[in-house]
Amino acid sequence: MFCYNQVRKVLKLYFVSKLKIFKENKMGLKPDHWIRKMAHEHKMIEPFVENQVREGVISYGVSSYGYDVRVANEFKIFTNVFSATVDPKNFDVKSMVDFVGDVCVVPPNSFALARTIEYFRIPRKVLTICLGKSTYARCGIIVNVTPFEPEWEGFVTLEISNTTPLPAKIYANEGLAQVLFFEADEECDISYADKKGKYQNQQSIVLPKL
Repeated sequence: MFCYNQVRKVLKLYFVSKLKIFKENKMGLKPDHWIRKMAHEHKMIEPFVENQVREGVISYGVSSYGYDVRVANEFKIFTNVFSATVDPKNFDVKSMVDFVGDVCVVPPNSFALARTIEYFRIPRKVLTICLGKSTYARCGIIVNVTPFEPEWEGFVTLEISNTTPLPAKIYANEGLAQVLFFEADEECDISYADKKGKYQNQQSIVLPKL
């Protein structure tokens, strides 16, 4: 069983270490007007929402120093119906069941995969981190996404953990996580596109692969 406080502690240490790396490498956090410019001129985010939408929904769109992404209505939920073993090197698709709908219920102490509505094209000098929204975090719902690397592009696969002993609702077409953009002083030698990363050009929820 997940312990919510332990999960928060581990995530805090993870993101503190990432921010330390950004600081040491002189990577500057980019503001709202830069995000708008990159979206309009370079199609960094599509579809793009100019301002933050908050009325009656979990917020999404541009914020002061980030972009709140929406979750699409496609989900893959972990299940033990077929007694499968989760193996990152040989993932069994029977570990999950598919769900499409406006509200996804993640079982207690369980996990689901989803994807963003937005398609991202990350510039060569930019690296991102993605943090779960406070509204979900306060309900014990943790969102984890690894950094978007330079010149990565695709729909983002979102990892959603329900750390509570209760079923938890995830609302499609509303905000789920915030993306922060950091720009380096110099270009990297090898980008994600250069090394032909295995998760490049994701068009849907992508399961683990070697």
